[in-house]
Amino acid sequence: MPSRTKKMRGSRTHGRGKKAGRGGGLIGGRGQAGLSKTGKIYMLKYDRDHFGRHGFKRPQCVVKANCTINVSELEEQIERFVSMGFAVKEGDTYNINLTDAGIDKLLGNGSIAVPVKVTVAQVSAKAREKIEAAGGNIAE
Repeated sequence: MPSRTKKMRGSRTHGRGKKAGRGGGLIGGRGQAGLSKTGKIYMLKYDRDHFGRHGFKRPQCVVKANCTINVSELEEQIERFVSMGFAVKEGDTYNINLTDAGIDKLLGNGSIAVPVKVTVAQVSAKAREKIEAAGGNIAE
């Protein structure tokens, strides 16, 4: 189709009216523009949750992440716990107080060969099984 540019020389809009010659002109803009005006029907049909807040975010003062330790890490760090005063050696067993050390939960990854008596707030089933198999016990 031949261009009408030459024919429209001197005319401000080249016969297209006030805004239609621009990009995104008569449709109310590009992208998300006009969803509350010209694109309202589209927005209501396909994107009902576009405006406003949705969901709930817990306050950070309420959110608490558990400090955890695995059974294998416990065995590696027994001497460190003794030096810090959170563990005591009694014969061949160790008495370890993880609650005083700031640890909330004992998890069962890895293995342990040393008999230990552990005091902790929470313990997983696998960790309890491994500690008892090594000859120790758990006090919650």
